Amino acid sequence: MSSPKFEEFLSKVTSKVKSKEAHNMIKEELIHHLQELSQSYKKRGFSKEDAEEKAIQEMGNPFTIGERLNPLHKPKMDWVLIVLFVLFAGISFLPLVDGIPEFSLSGTYFMGRQAIWYTLAILLIIGFLFFDYQKLKNGWIYFYAIGLLIHIYLHLFGIMTNGAKKWVSLAGLTVDGTMMSLFFFFLAWAGILNKINEFRSWEKQGLLFVLFWIPISLYMMVPDFMVSIIYFFCILGMFAFARIHKKLAVNLTLTNLLAGIIFIIMFMTSGQSYLLTRLSAFINPTADSNGAGYMYKAVRNVLSEAGWFGNGLSNELNFQLLPEAHTDFAFPFLVYSLGWAFGFVLCLILLIFISRISKNAFKTKDLYGRLIVIGGATLFAVPTTWNILMCFGVVPIMGVSLPFISYGGSAILFYAAVLGLILNVYRRKDLVEPTIADEIKS
Repeated sequence: MSSPKFEEFLSKVTSKVKSKEAHNMIKEELIHHLQELSQSYKKRGFSKEDAEEKAIQEMGNPFTIGERLNPLHKPKMDWVLIVLFVLFAGISFLPLVDGIPEFSLSGTYFMGRQAIWYTLAILLIIGFLFFDYQKLKNGWIYFYAIGLLIHIYLHLFGIMTNGAKKWVSLAGLTVDGTMMSLFFFFLAWAGILNKINEFRSWEKQGLLFVLFWIPISLYMMVPDFMVSIIYFFCILGMFAFARIHKKLAVNLTLTNLLAGIIFIIMFMTSGQSYLLTRLSAFINPTADSNGAGYMYKAVRNVLSEAGWFGNGLSNELNFQLLPEAHTDFAFPFLVYSLGWAFGFVLCLILLIFISRISKNAFKTKDLYGRLIVIGGATLFAVPTTWNILMCFGVVPIMGVSLPFISYGGSAILFYAAVLGLILNVYRRKDLVEPTIADEIKS
């Protein structure tokens, strides 16, 4: 309990700090210094009142202190990420300029829909940007439950497309249910890993084991193998930076590694023909060049004809050779149309975007915020890397979009929500109290 004199001093200091969100943190920091100074004066023989007065005098003018602290505790905006988002949004319209012949619709139709999705995405980013992300910290069990409920809904009422029952109709819009559930599982695990050291007992470690593998099993059942891969690396990335006690980390790593090996063996021997077909086509595309291996041949041909400066956006050849040029294969389309020079620049911009997010993770001293940003960086990095590498035949071709560039509302809204959270953590990095032990000490 601080004295009235200290309270008056602190009120004067915070009156000059515009961000009300930072007031409590500033008061806690300053009251600690005031109490230390007061105690030192008491030891010299001063009375309680005189010691407090001396402590206040030594601190200096409260209004001057407040004016110095004000710029240090202002909400920050990462304009680089915002500019890159706008740049990606502009690029996403390029594959739609001439329409999509498979659907016999004009480019105006698809560009109009893309504009609607991006309008919703901007609103979503703004909503998450100005929301206090720390209020989500203790709601992990609810987020996990929502993710499970989405899968139950998909099982009962999901719309099947291309062999995967993963679509949900909401208010006339068809959205990807697996992407929705991935977002909630991501939030759930950020909360779990924030307090992971509370799960030391064998019973709780068993619970973590079950919680981790249930979503992977559900994504395999849909089936949506790519989302299960993104989920796996997202949780792995957050786990690596979660400040886990060594013994607990070793137990969880060994247990899940063994389970993963067993899971892969069981799955590969279960006769999942879809996945086996994909893998065999990846290993030997020429064995079925007009079937499962066609896309490998098509992408290779399209990229080989690109040249340094491309063939222009208005051409029919690329659509005939390359189905889904506006979604999963937006990258080879852009390279074919605008050339390898554009392709290299695009890869560089994507690398800057992901590395910027990764660096931002370590600018916050709040562990929960750091986990959100690390998980978010992984959610961008994995599909981006996989999408580009599959175009070069380095990894199997799967249904994965290029974040913010491929056409499609569900993915755009998903990545917008993740980006909004990342920007939120950056915005509040100087407003939250440190929760990472070594950074509290420093």
